[in-house]
Parts: sequence; C-alpha cells; structure tokens
Amino acid sequence: MENVLAILLAGGAGERLYPLTRSMAKPAVPFGGMYRIVDFTLSNCINSGIRKIFCLTQYKSLELARHLREGWDLFSGEIGEFIEVIPPMKRIHTDWYLGTVDAVYQNIESIEGEMPREVLILSGDQIYKMDYMEMLDWHWDTHADVTIATVQVPPEEADRFGIVDVDAGTYRVHGFEEKPKHGNPERSPFDPSMVSASMGIYIFNTRVLLDALVADAANQDSEHDFGKNVLPRLLNTHNVVAYDFRDLNRKCVRYWRDVGTIDSYFDANMDLVSVSPEFNLYDTAWPIRTRMPQVPPAKFVFAQEGRRMGVATDSIVSPGVIVSGGRVHHSVLSPGVRINSYCDIEHSILLHGVNVGRYCRIRRAIIDTGVQIPEGTVIGEDADRDRAAGYHVTDGGVTVVSGA
Repeated sequence: MENVLAILLAGGAGERLYPLTRSMAKPAVPFGGMYRIVDFTLSNCINSGIRKIFCLTQYKSLELARHLREGWDLFSGEIGEFIEVIPPMKRIHTDWYLGTVDAVYQNIESIEGEMPREVLILSGDQIYKMDYMEMLDWHWDTHADVTIATVQVPPEEADRFGIVDVDAGTYRVHGFEEKPKHGNPERSPFDPSMVSASMGIYIFNTRVLLDALVADAANQDSEHDFGKNVLPRLLNTHNVVAYDFRDLNRKCVRYWRDVGTIDSYFDANMDLVSVSPEFNLYDTAWPIRTRMPQVPPAKFVFAQEGRRMGVATDSIVSPGVIVSGGRVHHSVLSPGVRINSYCDIEHSILLHGVNVGRYCRIRRAIIDTGVQIPEGTVIGEDADRDRAAGYHVTDGGVTVVSGA
C-alpha cells in the first residue's frame, strides 16, 4: 500500500452529537470506554497496511490532535510512514474548510507532494471493520477511476441514506438518490432484497481526484460535498463503480454505524455490552488501537454490612474505574469513573472521570467527561424532570448530563 494516501476527514463540528462535542471534535468523542471514535477508522488503516495518512481537522481539534500525538505515534518517517494532522491553513483561499471537498482541495499541494497512485477518502465518525486493501483490489479489477464503498440496507430504511444505483453486470454507478422518500428505491445487484447505501468511503485515482477538486472549486454553486457535487459530475465521464462492504466483524449481521447523533451513539455503545456483542472488540486478528491511559486496574469494593456491594454485570469497565459499593448493569464505564456506595446504574454511558455520589439512580443516560453527580441524584426516570434540571433529553429518551 505504499502508493496509497488516506485522507481522514475529521473537521466536522458534530452539531447533532452536542453536547458531547461542546469542547471537542466529533472524532475525538470517547466511545466504548477506552476508545475515541476516530480509533476505529485509523485501526482499519493500520490493519489494512495503509501508513500514509492526512488527518484534516478544523472544529475544536486540540483534544483530537493530542490523542493522535500520544496514541498513534507508531509511524516511521524514515520509511515514508506518517500521520499528519492538518488544520486549515488557507493556502489556497482565505476561507476555512467549506465542506468535505473543499477541505481536500485546500490540501491539494500536499497531495501533489506525495503524488500517490490512489487516494482513499475516509470519514472519522464511523464504527466498523473493513480491509481497505480488498476495496483497492476491487478498484483495480474493475479498472475504476473512482470506487464507492456501499453497504446493504433494507429498502424500508433507505430514507436514512444516500442510495446508489448500481449496474448489475459491471457494478458501474449510474446515479445517486439522497434519502429517497418513495417506497421503491433501486435494489442492490449484490443482494436484490436490499439497497446499496453509500458509506462515504471513496478511492480515487489521484489525477481524477485532483481534476475534480479544481473543477468543484470553480463552481460557485457547489456545496463542496463528494456525494452531492463531485461524484454525480463524474458519472458520465469516468468509470465510477460500487464496492460491496465486506464486514470483518465476524458476526452474522454486517456492522457499520454512523454515530452522528446522540441516539445512534448511545445505541452503538449499548451494542458493545450485549450478552453477545454485535461489535467484536476482542478479535486479536483485527485489533482496535487507542491511547492507553496510565491508570491503575479497575477496582470493586465489597462490604458485607447492609447493601454495600460493588458489582458490574454485562458492562464494559475500563482501567482506573472504582465501583465502591454500587451496582452497575449493561453500562459503559470510561477510565477514571468512580461509583460510590448504594448507587444503581443501568443502560448508561459514563465518560472519563465521572464521579457519582452515594444513593444515585441513573437510567438510559450519558454522563459527560468530568461531571460530578451529587449524592441522591435521580437521572433518566422522568424526562420532564430531567429537562427541568437542565439536562438534554433526546427524541429516543436518552438523557445527557454535560459539564459547565
């Protein structure tokens, strides 16, 4: 993969994930206890043999940059490997990044400096396992100029995705339909009972990409989006093909989640603590890497008097956690969390450094980094009471408690 450059788009503000993105970019938001969202795409790169990566940042990127510096320092510049964090530098024009395409366009000189054979465009806010080398092989085998990764979804869910119209013989893409509202979207040639949805993952032959970037920059009406602007213009002039996502998660159902909303983020975390988790974190053949905190092992405090028992069931418990006489069930506890005596916590996500006082009850909630929950607090049992307390409650009934 020496001739492939990956460009990771990690500059989005993540408005739909607010308040978790109040102080950090969406790719830096903690996920699954130990990890950050960006770790899953980066792990796919490393496991696929891709070791030249541009990470394009913009919105509140300090935490993300620190995470990459301290957790992903495993590249050797002597043999041409790197992960470069690139904020907007206004080298091409005087604006910040105006969209995904403009973000890549503003770094066109950096791409030309590397001059790879292919460029892999990736999103920093998805949870999945994928071997990009298999996609690249498909790109070569079909003599594609551009390859779009697609995932099969049921037709009744098509209105949540950008649906790709794919030729059954050549797998060439004929068109896109963004979130179709009608009941008969184009079926997938990979499985006629399903439809093919774009994953926002693309492989471009480098010259095709550079020309497309310049053309998009000259179009004043463009929204500078790959799916809306660049790719539709290439359909009639270039060989744009679809690749069917092959999941390496080793489960019955293909796993790909875009964690762009609080509810989808919550559901994806809960996937990890099922009795048979839908997403496999424990596959040593496809490891998920991250920055490891320097904290002691988790600790559970048990005392026989009264009901003071520290226990966690069907949960992820990270290093540095202390469950001191509380009960935790079907939850995700990030590093440094402390649960004090007589607490009862279910179906919740507690991010780094949360401290829950005695006698608290928490249900279907996300407690943001560093929040201190006072003794006797009840969260997640009454949505109106939660809103009155200043908490954010989603349409799916998840309560989010954020810091000041």
